[in-house]
Amino acid sequence: MSSTKVAVLGSGHIGTDLMIKILRLSDRLEIAALAGIDPASEGLARARRLGVATTHEGVEGLVALDGFADVELVFDATSAGAHRHHDEVLRPLGRRLVDLTPAALGPLVVPPVNGGAHLDAPNVNMVTCGGQATIPVVAAVSAVTPVHYGEIVASLASRSAGPGTRANIDEFTETTAAAVESVGGAARGKAIIILNPADPPPLMRDTVHCLVSDCATEAVTDSVEEMVARVQEYVPGYRLKQRVQYEKVAADDPLRTLAPGSGEALKVTVLLEVEGAGHHLPAYAGNLDIMTSAALRTAERMTDRTRTPEATR
Repeated sequence: MSSTKVAVLGSGHIGTDLMIKILRLSDRLEIAALAGIDPASEGLARARRLGVATTHEGVEGLVALDGFADVELVFDATSAGAHRHHDEVLRPLGRRLVDLTPAALGPLVVPPVNGGAHLDAPNVNMVTCGGQATIPVVAAVSAVTPVHYGEIVASLASRSAGPGTRANIDEFTETTAAAVESVGGAARGKAIIILNPADPPPLMRDTVHCLVSDCATEAVTDSVEEMVARVQEYVPGYRLKQRVQYEKVAADDPLRTLAPGSGEALKVTVLLEVEGAGHHLPAYAGNLDIMTSAALRTAERMTDRTRTPEATR
């Protein structure tokens, strides 16, 4: 299968890690260019050392580069506000976009949940790091029993949250909560992000709470463990911290009002940890690693012309 030429917008840590992942891991994609807006960017300097074409003039500079005519897909690792401009520039030129910002202009994609559903979309959104880590679990629970309410808490090392992440906190919570519902299958969703200033920086930790009616707990546990294994196919450092927990919700618990009917309600709790692969980012930056890994997997599926069952699963 011939490789597809791609470019990356954003020369920060996420864009740089994505570039390195493409170079090291992908036999389907070929990195043609890295674009940023800071001429002194370490990411641009590293790209040049690796023989990758660069520009510090953003999307306009990318479009003007020799060889851009051969680029079929562009990853956007900038910010939600910048992505809207990038989409306006690139979509009329026929370039497909994989959006790693919370802009959510295109359909929300979480590879093991709906990775094959939007392969022909001109712009797909990778939700957020917290969404990539937790929505597979919500979907695994909802595959067994209806989820009346899903709440996710993503705890990230403060050192792994750069200016783009901090500028997009509101979009992070809004986009992730929406995806808990639309992709994860919860009737109602909520997302919380915590920036942990501990030193040394801790690994990414995620907590998923699902409110369900009384159900077969063994089937839920099996579904969650199977989903974790599917995520581990492209994020090896993704893991359960302990067995899935179940707790009966008391009749006077305010949470009980979110579950319809008069039967018993259960709170399902899943504790996760994400360790980065260390391609460019440190191991504690699992929040960034899971985003770039999910984006790479999604782009490979989008550009796979054979569309085999495994590629579109």
